Amino acid sequence: MSGSTPFKMRLVHLDLKGAPPKVSYLSEIFPLFRALGANGLLIEYEDMFPYEGPLRLLRAKYAYSPAEIKEILHLAGLSELEVIPLVQTFGHMEFVLKHAAFAHLREVGPLPCTLNPHEAESLALVGAMIDQVLELHPGAQRLHVGCDEVYYLGEGEASRRWLQQEQNSTGKLCLSHMQAVASHVRARRPGVTPLVWDDMLRELPEDQLAGWPPLTRFLSHPVLLMQKYQRCGFLRLWAASAFKGATGPSQALPPVEHHLRNHAQWLQVAGSGPTDALQGIILTGWQRYDHFSVLCELLPAGVPSLAACLQLLLRGGFDEDVKAKMENLLGISSLEITDPGSLQGGGRLFPWQKHPCPCHTSQPPSAQLCGHAAGGQQVRNRLVQPLPPPAEAHPPGHGPAHPARSTQPPGAVEHPCAGAGGGPAAGFLPGRRGGVAAGECAPQPAAAASSATGPQRGSGPPAPAHRPCWGCSNCRPGQKGPIPMGEE
Repeated sequence: MSGSTPFKMRLVHLDLKGAPPKVSYLSEIFPLFRALGANGLLIEYEDMFPYEGPLRLLRAKYAYSPAEIKEILHLAGLSELEVIPLVQTFGHMEFVLKHAAFAHLREVGPLPCTLNPHEAESLALVGAMIDQVLELHPGAQRLHVGCDEVYYLGEGEASRRWLQQEQNSTGKLCLSHMQAVASHVRARRPGVTPLVWDDMLRELPEDQLAGWPPLTRFLSHPVLLMQKYQRCGFLRLWAASAFKGATGPSQALPPVEHHLRNHAQWLQVAGSGPTDALQGIILTGWQRYDHFSVLCELLPAGVPSLAACLQLLLRGGFDEDVKAKMENLLGISSLEITDPGSLQGGGRLFPWQKHPCPCHTSQPPSAQLCGHAAGGQQVRNRLVQPLPPPAEAHPPGHGPAHPARSTQPPGAVEHPCAGAGGGPAAGFLPGRRGGVAAGECAPQPAAAASSATGPQRGSGPPAPAHRPCWGCSNCRPGQKGPIPMGEE
C-alpha cells in the first residue's frame, strides 16, 4: 500500500435538507473528518441558510442564524477544512419555487423543480441568493451552483417557442443559463471559481462546451470524459462518489462494502488518467433525494461508511492497519471482515460480517457518532429539529414525476429505465441524482471495465433499486456520473 492518494482535495458533502446537524455536533465531527483524511466541506444549505429581505420566506423553521453560519465556518477553519457553499440555481429549486411568491418563475407551471431560464427575474432571484451566501462566506474560494437534474428543461411555453428557432437546442439553453449564473459569480466575487454538476452537459458536443468559459465542464466513461473535458480546455477536474444517501430513498444504514467498492474503483480511475487530472473528490452524502422526498440515511448513521471511504482514498487501499486506525478514530471495538487482506484500489472487497453501522462500546459522548439506527434518540439529539420532519406534501403533479425517488420500495426491482422491449420507459426522467456520483455503479477504467475485481451485480445482499448511471448498458445517456465538476 503506497500510503498516498491521487486526490489532493477530499471534500465531505453535508446535505442539510430535512435533518440538519446542530452546530455542537459539527464541532465534534469536523476534527474527526480531518483526522480521517478530509480537507474540505461542500455544504448544501438549501432552506437552512438564513436568507434575509424578500428571500426570508425561503428559510426553514430551524434555519441556522448568521451567527451559527459564522461559527460553522470558524469550526471548519480550526480543523483546516475548506468550505465550499452550494446554492441550487437551476434544477432542484423546489424549496424556492414551492412558494407562491416565486411560482411564476417555474419552467412548467405545476412543477416547482426547475427555474424558467427565460425570465430576467429568474437570474435576479438566483443572483440575490448567491450574493447573500457569498456575503456570509467571505473567504470562499469556490462556489457550487448546482445545475444538476434540470427536469423538464425546454418543456415550458417560452422554451418551446425558443427551441423552434433555428440553431437553438436544450443544450444551448442549459449552457446559456449556467453562463449567466457563472458570470454573476465572477462579477460579484472575481476570485471565486464557480462549480457545477455535469449531468446536463455530458452529452453536449465539444464545440459547444469549448465555447463557454468560465463554466466548469464534465462527461460517460470516466477516462473518456476526462479526455473530452481536457480537449475542451478544462485540465483540472473533480470527481464525486458517495458515502451515503445513494442506494435507496428510504435507506436507513449505508451499505459500507458497496461504497468502499465505489471508492476503490475511483482510485483506479485516478491512476489510469494523466497525473493530477483529478484535482479532488467529493464524497456526497445525500440527506433525501429531493426537497419533497422522505429522509434516507442521516449523517450520524453514515459516519462509519464515511470513515472507511476516506481512509481508503487517503491510503490507497484498505487493509488491517487501515481498519485498525479507523476503529481507533471512531472509538469502536471492532469492524470485522471475513478474511484479512489488503484492499488496493480496484481490488476485491471482503463481505462485512456485521451490519454496516457498528455498535459502540463504552465511549465518551464525543466518540459516539453513529448510533444503532437512524432515527434513534442518540441521533435525534444531534439534529436541529427535535425529530426529523415528515416529507412535505408534493405539489399537484409532482409526485408521479419521481416514481423511483420516493415511492419505490427498497430491494431488488426491475430497472426503472426499462420500457417495452427493454428500452427506456417513455417519460422517464433523465439525469437523476446518483449514478457514479451516488455510488450505484462504480466507475471502471477502460482497461478494467470488465474486471471481476470491480463491483458486480447479482452477488452479495439483494441489490437496492437501481438508479441511472454512466456505466450501465440499460441507462440512458446523460445521467449524473463520474466527473461532476471541474475547474478552469
